[in-house]
Amino acid sequence: MRRFRSIEWRRALGAATLLLWLAWPTQATAEARLEVRAEDGRPLVSLAMPEGAGWCLEWNHSVAGFPVLDCYRHHQGRMVLERSHLPDFAAGLDHIPGRGRQVSDGRGGYWIEAIDEPVPGNAYRLRVGAMDVDHRLVVDGERISLSRLAEHQRVTVHLVVPAGSLPAREP
Repeated sequence: MRRFRSIEWRRALGAATLLLWLAWPTQATAEARLEVRAEDGRPLVSLAMPEGAGWCLEWNHSVAGFPVLDCYRHHQGRMVLERSHLPDFAAGLDHIPGRGRQVSDGRGGYWIEAIDEPVPGNAYRLRVGAMDVDHRLVVDGERISLSRLAEHQRVTVHLVVPAGSLPAREP
């Protein structure tokens, strides 16, 4: 009888181990995601964001009303601010020398290219504006209105990268 219980116990342990092994995320199945979470931790947006993929945060300038863009990319496990589009030098929107390169957009505005600034902790906090500001994510030409989801609320925009896929830290 004792031996029988031991065999059943080992079988159960083996089955549980197999199930955990099959369910455990691996490098091959786990993927990086761009997540937007409400202040209470509720997920508002979750999008696959593989290495090299990019997105922009777009909003309407609160004074002039034109769209402003900050564009990011998933680069080697990090959220990196690549460039910004500013249609005018209105209300504090200007280029900071030494931070990227200003180029004309051909329509009276300009891009700040080659900013290439990693975002600390792969995340930033945002106080989402009203619908007239309409903070929105732009991914592959599609727009997701954060203002519709969380108007006047604080959210966290976070590139979540699976453990083990980050580059090694330099000494």
